[in-house]
Amino acid sequence: MLNLRNVSLLFSAVVSKVQNLQVRKIQKSSSMSMPKRYFVNTLPDYEVHSNRFTERNWKSKIHDTVNVITDRQKPSVKAADGGLYVGIAGIGYMFYQMSLSPTFVEEKSNLLRKGLEYIEPALAYAQRHNTDKSKKSAFLLGNAGIYAVATALYHAVGDKGNADHYFKAYIDSAANCKPLNFLHCGGDELFVGRAGYLCGVLWLEKVFGKGMFPAKDVNEICSCIVQSGRNKAQRYRSPCPLMFSYYDVEYLGAAHGLCAILQMLLSFPAYLHSDSRAEQDVKASVDYLLGLQSRSGNFPCATDEIGNRARPETDELVHWCHGAPGVVYLMAKAYLYWKEDKYLRSCIKCGDLVWIKGLLKKGPGICHGVAGSGYVFLLLYRLTGDEKYLHRAHAFADFIFSPEFSQEARKPDSPYSLYEGLAGTVCYLVDLLKPDQAAFPFFDVF
Repeated sequence: MLNLRNVSLLFSAVVSKVQNLQVRKIQKSSSMSMPKRYFVNTLPDYEVHSNRFTERNWKSKIHDTVNVITDRQKPSVKAADGGLYVGIAGIGYMFYQMSLSPTFVEEKSNLLRKGLEYIEPALAYAQRHNTDKSKKSAFLLGNAGIYAVATALYHAVGDKGNADHYFKAYIDSAANCKPLNFLHCGGDELFVGRAGYLCGVLWLEKVFGKGMFPAKDVNEICSCIVQSGRNKAQRYRSPCPLMFSYYDVEYLGAAHGLCAILQMLLSFPAYLHSDSRAEQDVKASVDYLLGLQSRSGNFPCATDEIGNRARPETDELVHWCHGAPGVVYLMAKAYLYWKEDKYLRSCIKCGDLVWIKGLLKKGPGICHGVAGSGYVFLLLYRLTGDEKYLHRAHAFADFIFSPEFSQEARKPDSPYSLYEGLAGTVCYLVDLLKPDQAAFPFFDVF
């Protein structure tokens, strides 16, 4: 009997000729005008038995990059604003992630110590805002994400008292986001909303095992998201059964939009199995989003960019935060959940688009940078087993250290942070050393 990976490989082989024709067509179109948002990809694509980089090459680059971060971004309370996203808590997460890698096993104690050096000022910052509704249960931009990483770090060093304290703080913060309209700007998305809280639950359960969180809390938050989405869709007569807004914009991408919210709901099958109507609405919403994928493979940023209001291809966003590199995780999760090939085909289209337009000029980070693009290939490698995607992931990593990128890429606002800067790049390089387990930070779909 064929397993899922063998089926995926067979499907990939069948469609490869069609995809290659489409890629060449997009490349021809892209070459007609100088792109503003990305470097033209002249990297050699995969060939059988092509060389890849050795572990020693990447280990050296990782050490060099970490030294740049620690030299230029010191841990302090004033650098903690921005949570995991652009605050120093994200650097704490980077050290924790490195400590899990077999490559750095001899450095584990020191890596965990460094992680705590960055997470402790972030905890002090969180304490100042422990009653702020917009921060209390926020995962990427607030307190909850800081508590989650602190829990993992303290547990790893054997400090049970602090680990239990911050784990309880995370659980207690669930109450903050249960009221339907707890944030007027929109309380369902990933950065400050309920989807983010669920994202943290999933990550902590990967660290400590299933069953760590009260099922009642998880189900209440999932139900609240579904009810909020239905209310919004009905109020504005949306063609999508579940719709959400953040500051009055109906975003569709991973950062603040529909795809990440649906991905989090799909990640709690026990809830969906307990409510068949909710599962129907989630599936119909995923299919609505799938129907918006362009022929080139991208997705609009928001509903106000659909149809004749769409951005021209020369100005489209191909980022994790907005576009195919973020929506691909939802489609991968949908494929794993429902086992329907249309979702896998969507993932492959995303990957081909990212190969062409993913060498982003905005920097090396994971939100809207080259490392975020590279993570798409690591996802597709795990999903299909196709060595082509591992080659592409290595090629994108190598480009980050090229003279062309160093001289012409823009410097992010937070150049050493997890989502915009080099801390995310380090996580990506560490994942290249264990591609069978690689996952975009906090976004593992397997």
